[in-house]
Amino acid sequence: MKLSLDAMAVLDAIEREGSFAAAAQALCRVPSTITYTIQKLEQDLGVTLFDRSGHRARLTEAGRLLLDEGRRLLDAAAVLEERLQRQNTGWEGELRVSLGETVPFDSLVALIADFDALAAPTRLRFDRDAGGGVWEALEGGRADLALGAPESAQSGHLQQKPLGTLDFAFVVAPGHPLAAASEPIPPAELRRHRTVAIADTSRHPLARGASIPGGQPILSVATLAEKLALIAAGLGCGFVPRKLAAPYIACGRLVEKAVGEPRPPLRLYYAWKETEPGNTLSWFLNRLAESETRTALLC
Repeated sequence: MKLSLDAMAVLDAIEREGSFAAAAQALCRVPSTITYTIQKLEQDLGVTLFDRSGHRARLTEAGRLLLDEGRRLLDAAAVLEERLQRQNTGWEGELRVSLGETVPFDSLVALIADFDALAAPTRLRFDRDAGGGVWEALEGGRADLALGAPESAQSGHLQQKPLGTLDFAFVVAPGHPLAAASEPIPPAELRRHRTVAIADTSRHPLARGASIPGGQPILSVATLAEKLALIAAGLGCGFVPRKLAAPYIACGRLVEKAVGEPRPPLRLYYAWKETEPGNTLSWFLNRLAESETRTALLC
């Protein structure tokens, strides 16, 4: 057998992370191991999987075919492993959780500690996504549970329940030109200034989140912490969850401004795919049914 699940996992990581080096970091391996695995696979199969003529290696048609089919093998193997683990103990081998950009990880620590006290055999994995990427992780099989997913049309094979609602404040640094602007600030004036936005992590971004007016300069970042840091430094403006912005406003690092088109409250959800969840997912769903748990997860 010239193909192995490990080689498929390496190929998947390279495409998903964007480079050999990033794949090595994600898989906790040295870059030379990643390179050797792909070279050995190409040699065994007698095909070229990556076009290395440019600045960055790109998948060839053969590489894309192998990746697409290989992902099906990886998914099937993961499902089989999960079924065997669950049949033996009732506990999943791993629970993968996709966190939306508005869910602060600190709020999960107490929940993780409570689960850890059960001494369950399940590995927990948390990944950060944004916008439609949260739903895509669940729909694509990269996650078993999504926390902080934005409002979306109900998908027939997914189950979802409300997590809560976030209110937003439009903020700028005290030295930003908009700090002295007359209120409410009209949309035309806002479009003249750069906004800081969290990039949607989905491969095919959908209109699920807040839109940004056409023509407005945008500085894209990955997390709310990065967004706050840039706005506080006067490098942009934007809407931030009110609860998160409050201490910055109180100490004078940020100024809240009224705008002509305020961002409406954002309804967030937690969602899962399993119709018959194992013990671990059931435990988390039971805790999420408690209002205190849901409230703690909102920044």
